[in-house]
Amino acid sequence: MAESPQVNNASQSSDNTTVCDVSHAARLSVAPMMDWTDRHCRYFHRLMSKQALLYTEMVTAPAVIHGDRARLLDFSAAEHPLAIQLGGSDPVQLAQAARIAADWGYAEVNLNCGCPSDRVQSGSFGAVLMENAPLVADCVAAMRAVVDVPVTVKCRIGVDDQEPSAILPNFLAQVSAAGCDRFTIHARKAWLKGLSPKENRDIPPLDYDLVHEMKGLFPHLHLSVNGGVADLDAAKGFLDRGLDGVMIGRAAYHTPAEVLLNADAVIFGSGESHSAEEIVHLMLPYIEAHLQTERGRLQQITRHMLGLFQGRPGARMWRRYLSENVHRDGADSRVVLDALAYVTQEAA
Repeated sequence: MAESPQVNNASQSSDNTTVCDVSHAARLSVAPMMDWTDRHCRYFHRLMSKQALLYTEMVTAPAVIHGDRARLLDFSAAEHPLAIQLGGSDPVQLAQAARIAADWGYAEVNLNCGCPSDRVQSGSFGAVLMENAPLVADCVAAMRAVVDVPVTVKCRIGVDDQEPSAILPNFLAQVSAAGCDRFTIHARKAWLKGLSPKENRDIPPLDYDLVHEMKGLFPHLHLSVNGGVADLDAAKGFLDRGLDGVMIGRAAYHTPAEVLLNADAVIFGSGESHSAEEIVHLMLPYIEAHLQTERGRLQQITRHMLGLFQGRPGARMWRRYLSENVHRDGADSRVVLDALAYVTQEAA
């Protein structure tokens, strides 16, 4: 059974000897997703893949500087390789936040230049930064000057009426000149006017060919593609065609077993593989530590596990039992085992 996690905090310096090469890990990564990729989700995902790169939810630079750092930044050492995604557009603030994050033990600092939400736009960061490559370059240069870990950028192919084939090469050229050599490109435009964040995930058409063209123009850059990638076969197809990495978002969350259980073997060429049932058992010590040591709630963890058996007999009852019972007084890991019984009974 897995050991209970040890949580990193500011009093613990980063031990880079325990952090693998994040560029290699970025062959497959799980996208930063607000309200989803918290530390419980990441610990769960890490049990399925030891090698894929994981990201925090986006946290703004001012929040890192002025907020509750333990709540925002703490993570289990078992989550490595782990990157933090920052939101912001002030080079001074971003540099300060990046230094804090690096000292906290994160293996990479990523700048969000792709989120289209109204809140992000009003703060003049996220996808709106695609309109200001010089500012992004200044932000990257400021962060690079104060940290030893990689500084990377997640971006779109363009926004609104921009012509992606014109704007994206210019963006990559200016930002890479400031010291960023790894980009994750969401292969669709963001429409900042007229579409909701949810619509921005589906309506603008994907342009994977443009991302491949960027690899041809910038062969020295590490380029990952993001957007609409649903499984490992699709991910491997992008790698076989010459891209350096693939970032998977919603599929890794909603069907985690399909995406992550065989990721180390398929994408990285080696690694131990567990069954979904084994992953449940490996989660139990973590769940008990959360409930007993942290006085947490069961639902904070199990909400990330609902899709583990998606597509398998018993999956509906697994989800239903967890959803209906995790809020009961005294709910603990026995609830998870009772839910698992529906899956194992169907398998038998």
